[in-house]
Amino acid sequence: MPRFVHIDISADNPERAAAFYRQAFGWTVTRLEGPMPYWLVAVDAADPNAMGAGIGQRTESWQSTAPTIDVADADQAAAAIVAAGGSIVIPKTPIPGVGQLVTFKDTEGNVMAVLESAPASDLQAGQGGAQSAT
Repeated sequence: MPRFVHIDISADNPERAAAFYRQAFGWTVTRLEGPMPYWLVAVDAADPNAMGAGIGQRTESWQSTAPTIDVADADQAAAAIVAAGGSIVIPKTPIPGVGQLVTFKDTEGNVMAVLESAPASDLQAGQGGAQSAT
């Protein structure tokens, strides 16, 4: 059964947002290196199964806070979303070391995403680029 696995937080100033969440809630925030800077937020470092979040640069007016749902197949999920009356905002996009992401709107205009996770070996390889945010 698909479940929520991640919350994406868009920010005009991601470094400022990272500092806010670190200070306000004591969360661990780690900057990932890559073509688009992104900060991972660990809400409970002691629980590897705790749902986490990420902070990225806001580049579109519709971007706000978007929950991510884990699915077995991104293409099948996208087809089901459209069949149920939703729409695709960003087609399937590979996220190196993470998986395939499809961003969509539900029938009420809420923006969310579905994620087909990369195989475990790809996830482990993708974690090597993390460094602590300062």
